[in-house]
Amino acid sequence: MKLSVFAVLLAAKPFDEACKYLANAGVQAVEIGCGGFPGKAHCDPKEFLAHPEKIDEMLATLKKYNLEIAALSTHGNCVHPNPEVARQFEEDYENTILLAEKMGVDTVVTFSGCPGGSPEDKTPNWVTCPWPDDYSEILKYQWNEVLIPYWKKAVAFANAHGIHKIALEMHPGFCVYNPETLLKLRAAVGDTIGANFDPSHLFWQGIDPAAAIRALGEAIYFFHAKDTKVDELNTAVNGVLDTKHYGDEIHRSWIFRSVGYGHAHQVWKDMMSNLRMVGYDGCISIEHEDSLMSVNEGLMKAIAMLKDVMIFEKCGGMWWA
Repeated sequence: MKLSVFAVLLAAKPFDEACKYLANAGVQAVEIGCGGFPGKAHCDPKEFLAHPEKIDEMLATLKKYNLEIAALSTHGNCVHPNPEVARQFEEDYENTILLAEKMGVDTVVTFSGCPGGSPEDKTPNWVTCPWPDDYSEILKYQWNEVLIPYWKKAVAFANAHGIHKIALEMHPGFCVYNPETLLKLRAAVGDTIGANFDPSHLFWQGIDPAAAIRALGEAIYFFHAKDTKVDELNTAVNGVLDTKHYGDEIHRSWIFRSVGYGHAHQVWKDMMSNLRMVGYDGCISIEHEDSLMSVNEGLMKAIAMLKDVMIFEKCGGMWWA
């Protein structure tokens, strides 16, 4: 395993300065934002493709600080019911695929997206229950008429450019939000689709991340290290579905936390051990979204925690067996 950071949290720093900061902290790789919701402060794929010297400059900077590229990320909604919005996200996705091909990066991270509830809708419609029957009909429309056809096309585009790992972040608000929906889409469009395993989005759904890792197995293509703290008092009253702003921490049912501030060492050790058992030995990429800590403090605490729980060395032979 290698320790990585999703570099969009350092968007205010020039790329060289961000790399120096991360290298000094003992980070081994960087996940680079190339569009979608997190933005493209360090890497606009359209610009990089038009000016190949920018690719060379970025690769030289990474080499200078002995850093690898963990993945390229473009977290968008390519099946948004507004065609103009969808096309913007799709352009980011396609340019990121083309850039990954140029840079020799094998993994692109994104969202599955969420369509509207019908061809006439203008905004996404995330369904959380099967009844009244309207909701079941919405799901049939979203999966059969929009999501699966789109991802068949998007996977074909990626494969045509040598990219065979699309890591979908299982994120509520989108059609793929848990292991079952991830595996459903993978079964429909092929094994180019895999998971970006981010436990922060699973904890509050009541999902045991170790069990989810076992269920997904070889379908795990990437890992985001982010924690969640479920507020027992607030959930005792209102449950876990929560639409209050992330900044209203004291009233929310759950909030994102830096690694270790939602769940203790043993939970994270169990995740790392199960990742190794199912064959994942890739990057563990910190995504800092802790509203109670500065970027620097939250990131440094996450790095320290992960250095303690990650498994860095290859396992040797069982000399005792």
